[in-house]
Amino acid sequence: MRILAGMATLVLAACGGSSETVAPRVIEPVAEALQPLIDDGELAGAAVTVWQGDALVGRWGQGVRDLESGAPMQPDTIVRIYSMTKPVTAVAMMQLFERGLWHPDDPVTVFLPELANIGVFRGLDEDGEPIITPPVRAPTMAQLMTHTAGFSYGFQDGWVDDRYRAAELWSSPTPEAFLESLSTLPLHAEPGSTWRYSLSMDLQGIIIERLSGQSLADYMRDHIFTPLGMPDTGFSVDPAEAGRLATNYDWRDGRLQVENPSDALFLDPFTLPDFAWGGGGLFSTADDYLRFGRMLLQRGALGGKRVLEADSVTTIMTNQLSEAVAAGGFGIGFQQIRPGYQYGYNGVVVTDPERGGVAVGEGTYLWDGRAMTWFWADPAHDIVFVGMVQRNAGAGMPELQPLTQRAMQAAFYPAGE
Repeated sequence: MRILAGMATLVLAACGGSSETVAPRVIEPVAEALQPLIDDGELAGAAVTVWQGDALVGRWGQGVRDLESGAPMQPDTIVRIYSMTKPVTAVAMMQLFERGLWHPDDPVTVFLPELANIGVFRGLDEDGEPIITPPVRAPTMAQLMTHTAGFSYGFQDGWVDDRYRAAELWSSPTPEAFLESLSTLPLHAEPGSTWRYSLSMDLQGIIIERLSGQSLADYMRDHIFTPLGMPDTGFSVDPAEAGRLATNYDWRDGRLQVENPSDALFLDPFTLPDFAWGGGGLFSTADDYLRFGRMLLQRGALGGKRVLEADSVTTIMTNQLSEAVAAGGFGIGFQQIRPGYQYGYNGVVVTDPERGGVAVGEGTYLWDGRAMTWFWADPAHDIVFVGMVQRNAGAGMPELQPLTQRAMQAAFYPAGE
């Protein structure tokens, strides 16, 4: 227990002056699950925050945020959260829904007319040429919120994803250029027929800008981050806070190496992008994102500030997939959609923990990020868990989500409770 005792000092020091703490501790099963990955060099460090009920029950760092300097990883270390941007985008979208600016049944093309003529890939003919025909029905906003609109991301195999990669969508300097490129590519499947990890949330980001009249960065700052007290979350990092920024790593040649800045998904931390991605561009901290998760569990309000109506949070955290789509065998990384482990708006919803094979409560809402950040909000146990590391996902990556879910179960809700 020497390692855990050392971390306890960090917890107490880091919590000084906070008005929302009640002696948070190192949650030993979680820390013990993560420490071997740090000791073995698979992770540089990890930061964890946990809230239960009305108390901050866990807050600590393990390992380092930078291997060269040895600077410690802490709960206020700034990290790239990539796809954990998606649940934030869902909140922004539901705020605009509450204003009557869109409806789930609306065709996506009402807001993105550039995509009006997009077709559906139906396979290759005998000469190897693509068969592309119009969709039976245009993709809807509800489908855009659930990865069922027929779009893809270019991260998987197949004729459509090959064309996504060739189009270099992520090099688009503006939303308009992005839409122009996307309009030349077909949908992967008929809208509503399958779950496919896709750039749907990036399209949501463009829609947010068009409906609000603000940039995505400004909208999220004004309507989500400032009201919730999330000062370290945004699409860029203040250079004055550079010392708190974690280094991100790739796994190459059997060890952690600093990420390649030529990667198409590389985020320049100190430059606010002209085209902010609604699907994955935010920087945040374990402390900040815990506040976001707490807002979800508290049905849209935190610290006397309401950012969503309770019904809107319910929509986000309620399964929106049919049983047939959930059983279709689709997913990305650890997020394999299946009966019991389904999908709400911009995130997984656990409808049946036993059937889904996960150690969380029914109704849990969760997602993760490319640099192996992860969180869940579990209303059955009144728990929010946030974990932050900085290692880009790839083959052989540690299974941090199920590992820490089982550890949390051991600490707070033993199997069967």
